[in-house]
Parts: sequence; C-alpha cells; structure tokens
Amino acid sequence: MTKGRPRAFDRDAALDKALDLFWAKGFEGVSIADLTEAMGVNPPSLYAAFGNKEALFREALDRYEAGPGGYINAALAEPDARAVAAALLEGCIAATTGANSPRGCLVVQGALACGDDAAPLREELQARRRKAAEAVRRRFVKAKADGELPRDAEPGDLARYLMAVINGLSVLAADGAGRPQMRRVADQALRAMFS
Repeated sequence: MTKGRPRAFDRDAALDKALDLFWAKGFEGVSIADLTEAMGVNPPSLYAAFGNKEALFREALDRYEAGPGGYINAALAEPDARAVAAALLEGCIAATTGANSPRGCLVVQGALACGDDAAPLREELQARRRKAAEAVRRRFVKAKADGELPRDAEPGDLARYLMAVINGLSVLAADGAGRPQMRRVADQALRAMFS
C-alpha cells in the first residue's frame, strides 16, 4: 500500500487562520472559498484535514476555548468569589479586545445569526455557554459553603448575572467599546454583586 502525499500545509497554522475568520465573521459569514484562501489550502485539502466546514468550526471553537477563552478556567481557580468574578470580567475584556484578534467572543457571536441549517451549531454554542455558566455556579456554591457569600445568595442567579454581563461585554467589544468603558461596566457589576 502506497502512502499518500504528505500535507503541504501546517495544520495548526491553518486552524488558527480559520479560527480568526470564524471569530470575525461567524459561521455563516465564512465561505469555503474564504477559508481556503485564508488557510492557504485547496478545498480537497481542507476536507481531508478537517472534514467539513461544520467540523472545522467545532475544532476552531475548541481551540478558542483552550486559547483566548481559557481565561474562564483560570478565573475559577481564584481564591474567593469576588476574585473569581473580577478575573472573569477582566479576562473577558482582555480576550475580546485583543490587538491581534477579532473583537468580541466567538462563543457568543459565532452562530447567532445563522439559518436553520446551522441550528446544530447554535445549539453547540448554547451548550458551551451553559457549561461555562454551570462551572461558575458550582464555584459560587463552594464560595457560599465557605462563607464568602451571604447566606441568602443564590449561586445560580449570581452565575447567570455574571455570565450575562460577560456576554454583554463581548457585544460591547464587538461594537468597538474601549477597555476603559468596559472596565467601568465590570466595576459596576462587581459592586452590584459584592456590596
């Protein structure tokens, strides 16, 4: 059995290009022609390496969550509830306003304006947002048990509130808001949660 020709491109670099394109334009805003041009591959190579556009998008989501979106897991390791919330807010601001990346959040915006054919991706993004909110809720349950939150605090409500602010910050970033303006919103949220 003869071996096929080795890939003539760097798969990781190509995936990074696809990530940036999906992040900037969303799933349906990106065509196969856009992807092949940005990634420097032809369509057969793209399909051989990644399967199809949907599979490539899912792989780009995984890369996003491990990279720019990785601030969530790091924040959950902070020593107390207020530090967790502050790290989540600051991490969101940094990730959504990077100088060398598209503005906004891929997980928030990636498939919001998709048609029925992309419903599975919309559901995937919803599931990923729910998973993040659940991780924050669990961290706040621990914080409440440790006495870091008032007895009447509801960890689920706090987590949903914080994630709503984070999602809103990512929309502000996509709309061009600057970090100082976004930090004022974050400070307001922290005051509302912990005063």
